[in-house]
Amino acid sequence: MSTLSVKKTLNNNVLIAEHESYGEVVLIGKGIGFNRKKGDPIQNDIAEKMFVLKGEKEQEQYKNLLPFLDEKMSNVTISAIELIRERTNSFLNEHIHIALTDHILFAINRLMRGMEIRNPFLVETRTLYPFEYEIAREVVEMINDMTDVNLPEGEVGFIALHIHSAMMNKDLSEVNQHSQLISRLTAMIEQQLDVKINKESVDYMRLVRHIRYTIERVLREERVEEPEKIAKLLKEEYPLCYNLSWKLIKMMQQTLRKPVYDAEAVYLTMHLQRIQTKVK
Repeated sequence: MSTLSVKKTLNNNVLIAEHESYGEVVLIGKGIGFNRKKGDPIQNDIAEKMFVLKGEKEQEQYKNLLPFLDEKMSNVTISAIELIRERTNSFLNEHIHIALTDHILFAINRLMRGMEIRNPFLVETRTLYPFEYEIAREVVEMINDMTDVNLPEGEVGFIALHIHSAMMNKDLSEVNQHSQLISRLTAMIEQQLDVKINKESVDYMRLVRHIRYTIERVLREERVEEPEKIAKLLKEEYPLCYNLSWKLIKMMQQTLRKPVYDAEAVYLTMHLQRIQTKVK
């Protein structure tokens, strides 16, 4: 474990320290700043119970948030991230400290002023990221217990996206863009097939996950094998679903700005056909 020494205490839970490899770092942890003076060394056992912000941009953004964080809120956000780190058991991008702290503050302030923001992508998020969603549910329950507020179910969805973003080291705006794209694709399927898809059904779950993996393959520029005989058969047997799958692929191409291989249309047609058969 590297040597750390205190440079400046910002509050009971946050201090600035000198790290032998990273230079100046921001340390976040419950009670970490309590009774510490400049030059104090920081022991290893404490160092394991804290978060270190190494990036300069992250450090600045976090310091800007501090004036809005009282002791209680600071404890809430640290506990939330501790819980996420424990449950995911994975490396989290350090930006989660800024993004999630800011989000929780904003959500609680809005709720206290009687404003609630609807989450239009709740079902998509729950279907796409079930693991992150369950952790987010625990986080929301913990925040509600610690603050006596009652964050709604929509917040579980928002926090799940923050968790996914930090685990996968992806920008939150990219994660949001994909959820919105899936939502638009689903709406187009309903409109073109003239069906109402049950968002709680297994078929919906399969469809959404299939689209998610298609998006991930497109971003990685990964080619899938094209079953030519099946392609010909589907085109003849299910022209409506086959043509729709191409419309969906064009929509993906425009949003992701990457080419989508022809084979994806075949696999998508199969999913569309299953939905159409089940609903009709």
